[in-house]
Amino acid sequence: MVDNNMNPDSLIFDMDGTLWDAVDAYAQSWTEVFKAKGIPRVMKREDLQKLMGQEVKDLLAAAIPEIPENEREYFYRDVLAQYDIEIPKPKNGVIIYPGVVEGLKELSTKYKLFILSNCDKGGIKLFLNYTGTEKYITDYFEHGENYMPKYHNMKLLIEKHSLQYPMYVGDTDSDSKQSQMAGVPFIFVNYGFGATQNYAAEFDDFSELCYYFMNI
Repeated sequence: MVDNNMNPDSLIFDMDGTLWDAVDAYAQSWTEVFKAKGIPRVMKREDLQKLMGQEVKDLLAAAIPEIPENEREYFYRDVLAQYDIEIPKPKNGVIIYPGVVEGLKELSTKYKLFILSNCDKGGIKLFLNYTGTEKYITDYFEHGENYMPKYHNMKLLIEKHSLQYPMYVGDTDSDSKQSQMAGVPFIFVNYGFGATQNYAAEFDDFSELCYYFMNI
């Protein structure tokens, strides 16, 4: 668990793989755009899941290497537009991890809460609207706002809100490395999309995380 000498004043959350799993809707969005453009291809969940959390440029290079680099951004805009359509559809099986909505509400009574994701602009707002949790979140920052690495944007949030002891909660080794680069303790939730051995604390589910931070 977390060192008892640690007294965070804020928690910054990753989104995909930490707060929700919207990979199926995301994969369907890719597949629909392939279909619309006459490309005989289906985006599989397992292929896309391996790319979650990457910066957009890297994700596109891995997902659609056959499309010229200068055309990938336009392709991706169509994917994002389709994503807005796919998210509300029950058949796409968006999963809000157990305890997240209740946990964010409870944690917001003790900490300033933030969301920091490598998603494109509008992705976090989509999550907040879908879950009704916007009132619990002090602020958020998306990779699509400036296309800078997560550690850089973490520092921007810290500076903007004068945070004294934030912690970053995520689900991948990349999250761990970016936290380290920002000088922020990393809290690992092991139910998400990745794995790491480098963390200040590890939790099996969001309710466990919430209980711990409400009682330190």
